[in-house]
Amino acid sequence: MPIHKEGYPFIALFAGVNLLAFLFSAWLGWLLLPVTLWCIAFFRDPERKTPDGENLVICPADGRLLPIIEAAPPAELGMGDGLRPRLSIFMNVFNVHVNRNPVSGTVLALSYRPGKFFNASFDKASIHNERMSVRLRTPTGRELAVVQIAGLVARRIVCDLVQGQGVRAGARFGIIRFGSRVDVYLPPGAEILVTAGMITKAGETVLARFA
Repeated sequence: MPIHKEGYPFIALFAGVNLLAFLFSAWLGWLLLPVTLWCIAFFRDPERKTPDGENLVICPADGRLLPIIEAAPPAELGMGDGLRPRLSIFMNVFNVHVNRNPVSGTVLALSYRPGKFFNASFDKASIHNERMSVRLRTPTGRELAVVQIAGLVARRIVCDLVQGQGVRAGARFGIIRFGSRVDVYLPPGAEILVTAGMITKAGETVLARFA
């Protein structure tokens, strides 16, 4: 199973504690073994086959699609206060947490904002929680935002993007640990192809299509 590089220190820590538990007491070691296996599974980084199409918006995260609403993108991105369709994917602690680019294009802006750690399934998490916001522009000039949001137990957002960088749809760009949310703010007029409650896969599920 491919493992994301962010996971190795945690896996080593969990495995070390588990080994010590086995040396101290066999039953304690067996009791902690599922926790170690969960840690390994949490940082899994499977390969994905991204659909072709320059007009497609690809899902950036594994998880469950929350209700779709109209909302303004994070103010720090400078995209204005006009309402846009917002698609939010909630990742629980059993989902793959590696995030992938929703479109091919250029990174126009990035902004990190510290905040609270409400349950990421709550709508207020998009406003109040710690987040990393990214503004993207496609080769055809369409702009959208993707926002990594920390959750109730998430305390670390990793984003590998830099301003001015070219990105490819479906390519990895970061990870959030542990349990979190990713929002996508679409350009007005995009055709949404998913519905609330759907289970999504990063790099594979098509969220929307540009006209």
